[in-house]
Amino acid sequence: MIKSKPRDVQVIYIADDTFALRSRSWNRLRFEIEYALEKGTTANSFLIQGKLQALIDPPGGTFKDIYIQELRKRINILDISYVILGHVNQNRIETLKALLEINSRLTFVCTNPGAIALRQSLGENLKIQVVRGEEVLDLGKGHILKFIPTSTPRHPDELCTYDPKTQILYTDKFFGAHVCGNQVFDEGWSQMLGDRRYYFDSTMANQVRQVEAALDKIADIPVTFYAPGHGPMLRYGLHELVNLYQQWSEAQKQQNISVALLFASAYGNTTTIANALARGITKAGVAVELINCESAEPEEIKAAIEKSSGFLIGSPTLGGHLPTQVQTALGIVLSTATKSYQAGVFGSYGWSGEAVDIIAGKLKDAGYTLAFEPIRIKFTPTEATLQICEETGTDFAQNLKRAKKVRTTLNPGSTVEQAVGRIVGSLCVLTVKRGEISTAMLASWVSQATFNPPGLTIAVAKDRAIESYLYEGDRFVLNILEQGKQLRKHFMKKFAPGEDRFTDVQVEPTEGGLILPDGLAYLECRVAQRMECGDHWIVYAIVENGRLLQSNGLTAIHHRKTASNY
Repeated sequence: MIKSKPRDVQVIYIADDTFALRSRSWNRLRFEIEYALEKGTTANSFLIQGKLQALIDPPGGTFKDIYIQELRKRINILDISYVILGHVNQNRIETLKALLEINSRLTFVCTNPGAIALRQSLGENLKIQVVRGEEVLDLGKGHILKFIPTSTPRHPDELCTYDPKTQILYTDKFFGAHVCGNQVFDEGWSQMLGDRRYYFDSTMANQVRQVEAALDKIADIPVTFYAPGHGPMLRYGLHELVNLYQQWSEAQKQQNISVALLFASAYGNTTTIANALARGITKAGVAVELINCESAEPEEIKAAIEKSSGFLIGSPTLGGHLPTQVQTALGIVLSTATKSYQAGVFGSYGWSGEAVDIIAGKLKDAGYTLAFEPIRIKFTPTEATLQICEETGTDFAQNLKRAKKVRTTLNPGSTVEQAVGRIVGSLCVLTVKRGEISTAMLASWVSQATFNPPGLTIAVAKDRAIESYLYEGDRFVLNILEQGKQLRKHFMKKFAPGEDRFTDVQVEPTEGGLILPDGLAYLECRVAQRMECGDHWIVYAIVENGRLLQSNGLTAIHHRKTASNY
């Protein structure tokens, strides 16, 4: 995790008449699953100074004051003619309102869903140029901007902007990464692939149909670089990342089980919960079809339900009732999904929260079984509640796979599996602690990997809750268990989402994890590399500290008869 620093705005000249204003936070910006690596973020905004001046994507209210202060050093805000918005959300409204108070003549450029959101938040008298797909905006000096609507369920108003003069494509939510630093472009781009993959898995993997449609729209555009809304701009690894987006999207489509995840959101909180559930589901190797009920057509909802093996419905509570769009979606679900489907309900609320109970009641009355207790979160989700949501999503997906009898191996019981199963490993408990969050897993696929520096590898299944805390730079403790001790039994049981893994277990906190004093030894480690291998990640970590706790003890060994399970 990057240590705390004051927030600032980095201003960089990037092309003819074009500046990037990178609002930087070295701390986790929001409690959304996409920020969970806690490497900070940049909120990238851009200024194009033709004969007319345009701002692209002013940052959220967190950066409002320092952003406007930095902007005033460069230009007279009264000279800005246009504000172009890749998407509109409540977080950004505060900054837009402040800009309007300085310059009431501003014209906003956005898609129709964005225009609706703007008028709801800032009033009906706004000057708005609505983009539908063919419009251009001539700023003069050769900057004739072209607009590419790229709607997704999470951001129905998503808009990319292209400047043919500089050949920059401003991609907003596409191709981002939540990292903070001085690096403006992606030199050494392969070193950032872990962060970009995590961003994709958290924000794009649950809407791959729309991602592929967006990739098709921008495929033939000649570009110098992509300018996303978060993280370094893409110049050196641009084509490689586009290809990876295509590969990752295709991998999601190839999953043989899918979940329809339907939601609506008043202030973005229900969306945040939906994304955490979706992240947990995709980690378990099950595809997710994210459906925003506010923008989806009935036929789209029906088609998603028909091809799925289960569904989740999320809703805010508005005046004690369901939003109309959720009522419509629920009706389609009740008339389409068979009673054997697994179901789940979630939502956020401010004062009451009846919507979740209404949906759950109607599903139960219709004969559906809820796979988990309905999730009801008041106001904004916390880091702890998002972890519970992610684990709930993983459990939901694993239950679907068991119900479908999905095998993880091709030839269970074969001589090959029996032979591979004879590979033994020491039994360990890997522990992680991040603020209020602490978690653990029993591990036996552990091996020393290097002498100098002392290093080891651990295989971690993709659907493990702890996997999200084992990225490059993360710290953990590997507790090696002693033969004959009962500590292993505690960690062999299945834990419910959010359940405390350390109840009745003696622990000693240290940087990044927890030491188990009843173990044989412990190693304090830092993740140096990750490698994707089938259904697991191979984590290579450097040992930075450790101690032998029982000098006469023997290491607990895990013996198996088959390679089809741990």
